[in-house]
Amino acid sequence: MLHPERQTHRRWLKLIAAYLAVGAAVALGWLYCSLPDRVYLEPGQSLALSRFCYVEPLNVLGSQNAAATQAVGSYQATLSLGGWLPIKTIRTVVTERPEVTVCGTPFGVKMFSEGALVVGFSDLERSDGGTSNPAKSAGLRLGDRVIRIGGTPTEDNDAIKTALDAADGQPVEVIYIRNGEQLQTTLTPCRDASTGQWRAGMWVRDSSAGVGTLTFSDPEMGVFAGLGHPISDSDTGESIALRSGEIVPCQITGCSKGTIGSPGELKGRFLSSHAIGSIRINSEYGVYGVTRTRFSGQTLPIAFAQEVTTGEAEIWTTTQGESPKAYRILIEKISDADKRRNMVLRVTDPALLAQTGGIVQGMSGSPIVQNSRLVGAVTHVLVNDPTRGYGIFAQTMLEQAEIAAEMSSNHAMAK
Repeated sequence: MLHPERQTHRRWLKLIAAYLAVGAAVALGWLYCSLPDRVYLEPGQSLALSRFCYVEPLNVLGSQNAAATQAVGSYQATLSLGGWLPIKTIRTVVTERPEVTVCGTPFGVKMFSEGALVVGFSDLERSDGGTSNPAKSAGLRLGDRVIRIGGTPTEDNDAIKTALDAADGQPVEVIYIRNGEQLQTTLTPCRDASTGQWRAGMWVRDSSAGVGTLTFSDPEMGVFAGLGHPISDSDTGESIALRSGEIVPCQITGCSKGTIGSPGELKGRFLSSHAIGSIRINSEYGVYGVTRTRFSGQTLPIAFAQEVTTGEAEIWTTTQGESPKAYRILIEKISDADKRRNMVLRVTDPALLAQTGGIVQGMSGSPIVQNSRLVGAVTHVLVNDPTRGYGIFAQTMLEQAEIAAEMSSNHAMAK
């Protein structure tokens, strides 16, 4: 029988071992989620992750990094601790380094949504003196996207009026989208005593317009990329489901400075109704489409995500007129975990701070340049600190631009 002191000692050792095991599992889980799923390399470039210096390709013969790949193509690679403990298998894409035209110029966006977005409700006065709201009674909510009423596709406000008139006060089926899921309900229109028209008691929006910053264009693929985040409805915050859209020339006419708790905004005006590009994608990673003209800018190579480092960089942005200027920033933090927010940025340039207070709305899409390479684009401002914001990797934006180019090619072949 063990001495009581030895039993206590053994229990403590077991407890410490258990905590260490749990801690190691948590650490490895965090590392797994933090590592990228895909890495791009030039032919002959070794696979090295500067943000994870202790992680390297698995090598059964030791820890030496022997992952230099010569041939263009797509390969699997297993990342490991010290070359021996496997952590995650990723896709390695070996390709010639792409070059794009880096812009930083403002552009106007005009978009038409797929379906009518519910942005408000208004109770209706009935002929008997009471009030009702057919849309609310049918279970519709703010942010729902109505795509059909009865047999009528509801692509705009006029289509909704036509569908309600056709129902003539009888129950009618409504097809709508909520959180990406298609649902249906039944709505009974009410005759508004004040107008004498059949109405549903909801306010809808079928289009949107605004100002943003063009990140880059690729003349070879004939595509553009901008914003770095989706165009969303100003009332509901919902991303607009794209039916069609275009970009037009724009001029920045002024700016309201950002302050703590109140983000600033670039103010601009459209210079022409002549479209310079057609929007193909409105995604969580930005706005992408096909160019109709050649964009001005400087040709720069794109930095692969693992090459981006913390430290000094520039953003190219337009705060007045149509031409961008370079301003100094600091990349404070980099993350591969969230593809929408890869970098935390801080504006350090006194000239930009004096003009805007930091990052403001309309600056989204401003290119981030480091070591003469395009590394990403500005996406969001931190409301409680307008000198700081988020950025997205240029690599992610290029992937989206390639999808837009493929969509355009498929569309052309289908004609």
